Amino acid sequence: MASLKDLKLRIASVKATQKITKAMQMVAAAKLRRAQEAAEHARPYSERMSKVMADLSVAVGNGEDVPALMKGNGKDNVHLLVVCTAERGLCGGFNSSIARFARDHARKLIAEGKTVKLFCVGRKGFDALRREFGELVVERADLREVRKIGFSNAEDIGNRIMKMFADGAFDVCTLFYAEFKSVISQVPTGLQLIPAAAPETADVAGAEATTPYEYEPDAESILTRLVPLNIRVQIFRALLENVAGEMGAKMSAMDNATRNAGEMIDKLTLSYNRQRQAQITTELIEIIAGAEAL
Repeated sequence: MASLKDLKLRIASVKATQKITKAMQMVAAAKLRRAQEAAEHARPYSERMSKVMADLSVAVGNGEDVPALMKGNGKDNVHLLVVCTAERGLCGGFNSSIARFARDHARKLIAEGKTVKLFCVGRKGFDALRREFGELVVERADLREVRKIGFSNAEDIGNRIMKMFADGAFDVCTLFYAEFKSVISQVPTGLQLIPAAAPETADVAGAEATTPYEYEPDAESILTRLVPLNIRVQIFRALLENVAGEMGAKMSAMDNATRNAGEMIDKLTLSYNRQRQAQITTELIEIIAGAEAL
């Protein structure tokens, strides 16, 4: 059984931890609002970009002038998985859920005889995947020094991916991130970047997606500019969704940690008081027994 001194030290230690978790919860809550607004503001632009890409893909069909980034290279042998996670932990199962989703997809591709390569954006994703797929990691992006995610960060990642495709390093590229739904819900999502067509948007839009448009100078020239931009925009949205999801998960995790620390303090305090009372009772009994002996 722990002594009174040990219990007192443990109570003080847990109280100090509780102060830290409470402070981290408040910081995450302050950052969450800005991150959520940024993610929500990026969604309409990225969705509209996907809609435009769907319209253009219908207009150009499978012509020879369609950019390779959109139609692919006709092969499906080498897959590049771009896994976006946070740089830091203490956010519950946020990072592990994205890594698990990407890991399951990689295992499925390997079982089908495909070659898998990994591009890790964020330290936590790399740490989770390197145990099983360390030899498959071909690229990494370090954002630890970035205080606020900007389009330039997504542009750098997108340029590296497109250069790899131009060099023939892969055939299909899929982006993995967590879509922010609420403070307690971040849904792991996979989005195919290359080939960059968006058939699901065209299906949802229905007749609107097949509406004839006249493009100036021509649809192929517009696609040449828009396809690389669309890849960067989708990566930027994924990074913003991840930041919002990370802050939401961290706020929820720190709130749980604070409450758990409070419960632990109550239990330790109760144990301390009981042991202290038992010690006082024992001392009184000894005093009374000594007095009666006299």
